Amino acid sequence: MITTIRQLSQQLATPQFDHPADLVRWMGAMQAQDYSMVRWALGLRLNHPQLSTIEEALRKGEIVRTHIMRPTWHLVPAEDLRWMLTLSCDRLQLTNESYAKYMKVPDMAYNKYYDLLGKTLAGNRHLTKQEITEEFNQLGFKTDAPMIARLLFHAEPEGMVCSGIDKGRKATYALVEERIPVKKELHKEEALAKLATRYFRSHSPASLQDFTWWSGLTVKDARKAILLIDQELSKETINNQELYFHHSYKGHTIEKDVIHLMPPFDEYLISYKDRTAALSLEDYPKAFNNFGIFYPVILYNGQIVGNWKKSIKKRRSHHKHFLL
Repeated sequence: MITTIRQLSQQLATPQFDHPADLVRWMGAMQAQDYSMVRWALGLRLNHPQLSTIEEALRKGEIVRTHIMRPTWHLVPAEDLRWMLTLSCDRLQLTNESYAKYMKVPDMAYNKYYDLLGKTLAGNRHLTKQEITEEFNQLGFKTDAPMIARLLFHAEPEGMVCSGIDKGRKATYALVEERIPVKKELHKEEALAKLATRYFRSHSPASLQDFTWWSGLTVKDARKAILLIDQELSKETINNQELYFHHSYKGHTIEKDVIHLMPPFDEYLISYKDRTAALSLEDYPKAFNNFGIFYPVILYNGQIVGNWKKSIKKRRSHHKHFLL
């Protein structure tokens, strides 16, 4: 029951959407740690998947890639970026500072560097991390890769930069104010309710702990968000776990077997704190490790049944399958 509804909610069975932006809007956000594989994750969930359609949505900025929520890379709908950042900015900045100290990255005068970053990217310039570093150094601001990474990671939660148009296979950064039109700001309660709706309609059934993990919210705010959309949810205890079901899944059925080669970091596994509905505890290490690295897996009717990997030989791609 749990995995059947999750396949429907996550658009892995009987997908409803043709356009990547509509899908990401439905999902709320999709983890995009592996930039090439998140496009695969989108394709699995679209009615008529085409890489060119996905890349066009990214090029136009209909969906953007940035650090948000837990924090890690995610794809989010462009029009939702600002209100989503209001819910996670403070926590992201604490993580940024903690990581910088751990990596012994020198302290930075952010205001000075923000001004320079703004001037460097102004005029719809979309630059790679390396290009930004080179321009800073040419202007006499001696920086290296860790310092630029810290600056950009700090600028993303502030809503200053997000992903730009790729250059070849390299990601770029662009100014949010130039790439994304300004929308009406949401009050915190409106933002919490919208985030909860996005999560539970696309990830049902899920627990409070699942939602807290996925969103990065405090338990207090996560509880409040669920309460704000109480009329959209029903609650049921399964295997001693209290799960919330969003009413949107009703009326949809699965009429055939569902088999997918799932990319690493896919929402089907990573978006839940408890993953035992799809994978036994003893098989956890075959799907992900203790350092947060998720592997490609095979999904069969809601269950993870094996691993796979892609190899390219003589310009032909091959998929190798391994049972758990």
